Amino acid sequence: MKKLILIALFSALPMLVFNSCTKSNSQTLASKTTEEGEEDEGYITIDTSQIPDDQFGESVRYGRELMMKTAYYIGPNGKNGQYLGNKMNCTNCHQDAGTKPHAFNLMSSHDNYPQYRGRENKVLTLAERVNNCIMRPHSGKPLPLDSKEMVAFLSYFKWISKFVPKDGNFKGAKNLEIEFPDVAASPERGKVLFAENCARCHGNNGEGVYNADKSGYTYPPLWGEYGYQPGSSMHRVIKQAQWLKSNMPYDKVLLGKPYLTDKQALDIAAYVNDDSQHKRPNPKTFDYPNKMGKPIDYAHSPFQDNFSEEQHKYGPYKPIIAYWKKQGWKAVY
Repeated sequence: MKKLILIALFSALPMLVFNSCTKSNSQTLASKTTEEGEEDEGYITIDTSQIPDDQFGESVRYGRELMMKTAYYIGPNGKNGQYLGNKMNCTNCHQDAGTKPHAFNLMSSHDNYPQYRGRENKVLTLAERVNNCIMRPHSGKPLPLDSKEMVAFLSYFKWISKFVPKDGNFKGAKNLEIEFPDVAASPERGKVLFAENCARCHGNNGEGVYNADKSGYTYPPLWGEYGYQPGSSMHRVIKQAQWLKSNMPYDKVLLGKPYLTDKQALDIAAYVNDDSQHKRPNPKTFDYPNKMGKPIDYAHSPFQDNFSEEQHKYGPYKPIIAYWKKQGWKAVY
């Protein structure tokens, strides 16, 4: 097995080195070097110098700042309000302020909402979806819908949406898919990988490392009192493994060209999300009132099928997917 160097998981720092093909202040997604002398084309480039110099542009800039330094502005000791329950930033998961390919990319979010969400079993607006993240991964309280911060988030999402097709079909829009092995994901195997390669940045207890002024994290927590809570997307093993495959190890992975195997990504996600070893903030609700909309890696019953909570969490997933297909149902994950 190749030695893994899993550092800066969900880090607020840029995870990949980009070669700009536009202006120096651009965010560049199109030209990540894949091999020496070769560039991977086809990703979308945005140029932040194109943000308009007017009141709307001011809101867009603040929205991008909120994505990058969420805790500084609206964290527990936030400069402009106290809405988050921890000091993680949006860009810890939605990297490069939501514009990095295969990293919970948000460039179509403005066009994709209102959208049905299985977690609430109803159609949500984009503003409600923003508050969904603030209340769960950040263990916070919702932003007022007419607040300067909510308007800034929505302004930013509207502005970045102009760079992508309206049908949302562009390279890097989704995280990379996982091919499921025939065995369950293993927290035990993941623990070994974490101890050898991850603890030096995130700590033996997954506590993370604060930045210099402690307004946020250089390496965010992976569990514990200030980590994301159950109900967050990252608490699902498949969902986190897709993110890991797409983005980790940060100094080994190439854009669209994973370093981790699918099995390794699943094992690491299984360990990080092992609730028998790692405590988390208490969830406000376990959600998914409609069992048909519940992702197969969401490990809280009741289920539409008869598979156990343990199998829903760790797999093997192939039998679950096969069962759903036989019933004519669409498995969500």
